[in-house]
Amino acid sequence: VQLQASGGGLVQAGGSLRLSCAASRSILSRDVMRWYRQAPGKQRELVATITTGGTTTYADSVKGRFAISGDDAENTVYLQMNSLKPEDTAVYYCNLLTRIGENYWGQGTQVTVSS
Repeated sequence: VQLQASGGGLVQAGGSLRLSCAASRSILSRDVMRWYRQAPGKQRELVATITTGGTTTYADSVKGRFAISGDDAENTVYLQMNSLKPEDTAVYYCNLLTRIGENYWGQGTQVTVSS
């Protein structure tokens, strides 16, 4: 499975970006799509998760500002990021965890938030 992430860029604090992650196959029942991020010198952290049933979870640091969603017809998952802060600056990765435990990663997209 290939994952293609896009949508990163440079934005001022308070601004918004929408990341996209297109999968090369349909998102199947019991697959889980996730967005992670990794800032320089820090460990990769889980930002948001969505199941095929539509259940979403978020890291405390992004609750109320970020929203994860999926488009089954396009095999794409989105991460809408609002009220961005400089501490959101990181490389963002999408991840697919399949129902049999396989892990697939996208190539990462850089998000830079200026103060």
